[in-house]
Amino acid sequence: MLKVGLLGAGRIGQVHAMNIAGNVRSTLVAVSDMYEDAARKLAATHGAEARSSEAILSDPEIDAVLIATSTDTHSDLIEAAAKAGKAVLCEKPVDLSLERAQQCLRNVAGTGKPVMIGFNRRFDPNFAALKASMQKGEIGKPELLSLTSFDPAPPPVSYIKVSGGLFRDMMIHDFDMANFLMGEAPVALRAVGSSLVDPEIGAAGDVDTAVVTLTYADGRIAVIKNSRRAVYGYDQRVEMLGSEGLLQAGNVLENTVVRSTADGVLSGKPTYFFLERYMPAYAAEWEAFLAAALDGQAMPVTLEDGISALALAEAATESARSGQAVALNGQAN
Repeated sequence: MLKVGLLGAGRIGQVHAMNIAGNVRSTLVAVSDMYEDAARKLAATHGAEARSSEAILSDPEIDAVLIATSTDTHSDLIEAAAKAGKAVLCEKPVDLSLERAQQCLRNVAGTGKPVMIGFNRRFDPNFAALKASMQKGEIGKPELLSLTSFDPAPPPVSYIKVSGGLFRDMMIHDFDMANFLMGEAPVALRAVGSSLVDPEIGAAGDVDTAVVTLTYADGRIAVIKNSRRAVYGYDQRVEMLGSEGLLQAGNVLENTVVRSTADGVLSGKPTYFFLERYMPAYAAEWEAFLAAALDGQAMPVTLEDGISALALAEAATESARSGQAVALNGQAN
């Protein structure tokens, strides 16, 4: 039984708390948050205690921590938790700064404690099945990857201003998926971005619509498309073209009813947002963390993986601003 402390009681923290408390192999011991009322409320829901982050980290009875706080605290908390002898699962990204994330990797390396980064999409059943089909060689050599990620609506501009920008906050999931599906990092990147959805996002120095092209050492290509607005719902699709066929993972719909009449064919819309779309993935992600922390299996998403995705996000930010392609080293960090 893994005894867990949760740092962060916001929206994603509530999802993680449910999975920790609902799994027979883990128990939620304590919750912290900068807003004490939020910590107390979430802790009470799952029979845990509300404590400070410092108290959770210093408790020798707590085996692991899940970090679901604001991004600017991630590296500090990862280091503190690992040095305190705890296994760590931290939400993406590792940090807003690639340099700070790389420093975090160096500081954690000597602790011997496992650190996992929360890229939940790797654990989506549909995307995982697509990956498994690729590995079986069912479409021959994978050659062209297309990743589509459209949000139903943009977040508040107040969030945009502290998010690190679309490439670090939103597209970083797609960068990790590209690394996951292609099996390696690209050697070149070109990005273009615009503010089409909300002029206030542009005024805040960010973009809300972007396309990134990744090129690999052997000539393979990946294309990522992001938008902060898709009025029909949360659009999440993966397509891989190979030498002998095509693999596609489509959207999860609100329902499976299809109405066909003389006027046309109508089906349900995609589920509204990430909580509805990826709940099974979050549960599977927690199962994978438990297998690593309790059974000694390898961490399926490492700190190095998080740094690799962040490096692509920084390169995309640079490319979008300069209008130039960015050369990469094709390595994880």
